[in-house]
Amino acid sequence: MLTGYGTVETAVQALRLGAVDFLTKPVIDDELRLGLERALRHHELTRENTTMRTRLETTFGLGNMVGGDHRMLKISETVHAVANSRTTVLMTGESGVGKSMIASAIHQASNRQAQPYVELACGSIPETLLESELFGHVKGAFTGAHADKVGKFLAADGGTLFLDEINSASPGMQLKLLRVLQERKFEPVGSNETIEVDVRVILASNQPLEEMVAAGEFRQDLYYRINVVKIEMPPLRERVGDIQTLAEHFLDLQASELGRQFTGFTPDALDVLRRYAYPGNVRELSNIVERAAVLTHSQTIGLDDLPPVVLEAEAQPMRITSHPDDQAWVPMTLNDAMLEPERKFVLGALEANDWNRQQTADVLGINRTTLYKKMKQLGIDPDDHAQAG
Repeated sequence: MLTGYGTVETAVQALRLGAVDFLTKPVIDDELRLGLERALRHHELTRENTTMRTRLETTFGLGNMVGGDHRMLKISETVHAVANSRTTVLMTGESGVGKSMIASAIHQASNRQAQPYVELACGSIPETLLESELFGHVKGAFTGAHADKVGKFLAADGGTLFLDEINSASPGMQLKLLRVLQERKFEPVGSNETIEVDVRVILASNQPLEEMVAAGEFRQDLYYRINVVKIEMPPLRERVGDIQTLAEHFLDLQASELGRQFTGFTPDALDVLRRYAYPGNVRELSNIVERAAVLTHSQTIGLDDLPPVVLEAEAQPMRITSHPDDQAWVPMTLNDAMLEPERKFVLGALEANDWNRQQTADVLGINRTTLYKKMKQLGIDPDDHAQAG
């Protein structure tokens, strides 16, 4: 909206009626350009949300992002449990594990899904500009404030605001966030007018906030305020059994984006993808699949389509529980001696995957029925182990 009679009250009303931004005359070229860019980003985000809503109608209500990992299934249950409340959700986990996807899933599963969904990566905004990004500012509030600007809290009014990398906020900003989370009220920078909003807030951190609180780097009262429902996102390297499902999911998305047909991945390509450590987690896997889909001339993604960093990475050793190699010899038949290393290997795989049989079978490249037969043959009884499930 562009007007020559701008007030905070008018801006609030315009936003609530569907405007993306609010500019006052005379408008400076840079402000107009930034306003148009924000409008385009809003349009793109709306389109992405529509796409996400369609995806969420599939398995577990979270598309194929969940896979079969028991922790992700639990997260899926939590998403549906909290969706229609206004409860603050805190997500933790390494960068790239999919926190923004879960935040979007919570919004799309809620009764706010038709309202705005707004994201802000706090760590990417300079400290001097973060307050303005969150709460907006009025013209003349500071040097360079040539026009009124709407902040993320007001832009998300009625909907959901996802604040990523909240651990990067300064102590002063943490105090301001505490107030708006408690009262749902704030003042734009340079204004004395208090704005009240109805916003569902989801926050995420890629650092352990408990340790930051203990070190005096994060306010304890804010931590207690946001740690109502906590979702801990596991790194992809601990979800080996889900890698094929996720890779195929991302390939389907690329097929739609590129207007092409793909039949999947070769067995060798899947084996390499399962062995890679993914320091960038789910985001890195998505990028790997996107690169392969764009560059390949085949309908099937093979080894030649994977980037060198994946092909050259050493296979990650699986944690195997075994006895020292120099242990005393135990009399046994040759057949039993041949089975003992296999038993240790399968037992180690089960332990490494928290006794999740489906996930273990996926890692070993066999089906669940074969794994059960193998366990019986090797004398592995899950009831004898505390982590059986």
